[in-house]
Amino acid sequence: MLQLPDSPPRMKTLVSIDESYNLCRELTAKYAKTFYLGTMLMSPAKRQSVWAIYAWCRRTDELVDGPASGITTPETLELWEKQLESIFAGCPLDNYDVALVDTLQRFPLDIQPFRDMIAGQRMDLYRSRYATFEDLYLYCYRVAGTVGLMSTTIMGIDNNIYTAPWHQGQQPYLPIEEAIALGIANQLTNILRDVGEDARRGRIYIPLEDLAKFNYTEEECIRGVVDDRWRSLMRFQIDRARQFYIQADKGISYLSADARWPVWAASMLYEQILEVIERNNYDVFSQRAYVPQWKKLRTLPAAWMRSQVL
Repeated sequence: MLQLPDSPPRMKTLVSIDESYNLCRELTAKYAKTFYLGTMLMSPAKRQSVWAIYAWCRRTDELVDGPASGITTPETLELWEKQLESIFAGCPLDNYDVALVDTLQRFPLDIQPFRDMIAGQRMDLYRSRYATFEDLYLYCYRVAGTVGLMSTTIMGIDNNIYTAPWHQGQQPYLPIEEAIALGIANQLTNILRDVGEDARRGRIYIPLEDLAKFNYTEEECIRGVVDDRWRSLMRFQIDRARQFYIQADKGISYLSADARWPVWAASMLYEQILEVIERNNYDVFSQRAYVPQWKKLRTLPAAWMRSQVL
C-alpha cells in the first residue's frame, strides 16, 4: 500500500493589518478608558500605533496579573521575549502582533524598552514587597516608564522650535527623562488606586520604609485600616506622584504639535485619579477611585489650552 508523506504543517492565517489594529483598539478601549480617550485626539497613524503598543504591553502584563497568571513561569516570559524578537524581525505570530509589526515599519522603535518591560514582569513573579522607593522606582520604570519611551518615538519631536537663528546647529531636545517620568507618575497612581486590590492578592507596592516612617504595618494594609497614619502616608505618596507629573509636564512642549493635546489630556486625566483618592478621604480599600466621564470630557478643553500656550 502506498503511504503518502505527511502533510507539511499549515501556517496559521493571521488577520489583516486593519483588523489587527482594530483588535488593539478594542483592547485599549476596554482596559484603559482614560488613556483611550487621550489617544482619540491623535492623528490616525499615531493613534493606531499607540494602540498596538498598548495591546502588547497589556498582554505582557496579563501574563503575571491576568486570569492565567497562576501558570506563568520564567520560561513563559522567555517564550514571550522570543515572540517579541520575532515581531522585531517582521514575523508576527498572532493577530495582535500584525499591528505591532506594521508600527515598527512606520516608526523606529527600539526593542530594549520592550525587553525591560518583560524584566518588570519577572519581578512580579518573585517579589510582592519593595523595601525602598529606589527598589520600587526600578519596577515602575520597567513596567511603565518604558511605555513613555515607546510612545515618545510615536509622538515625535517638534523641530520647528529650532528654526530660529539662535537655534541653528542645536540638536533637538529629546524629552526622554520626562517621558519616563510620566510613566512613573502613572504607575504610582495605579499603585495608590489599587492598594486594596493588590493587598487582597498579598501584594504591597508602597515601600516598606514608608510604612515604617508612618508607623503603619503590612498587616494593617492587608486588613484595610484607614486612620490618621494611613491618611498621612497616602498624602506623602500622592505628593511624590505629583512631583513626577510636574517633571513630565515640562517635556510636553517639545513634542510634535499634533501630540501635545492628547499627551496633556492623558496626563491631566490620570492625575485626577489622585484628586478622587483625596476626596474619598484616602480610602482605597472599600472604594475604587475613578474619574467620571463628564469630568473627563470637561478636561479636554483645558488640555487643549495648555497644548497651545505651554
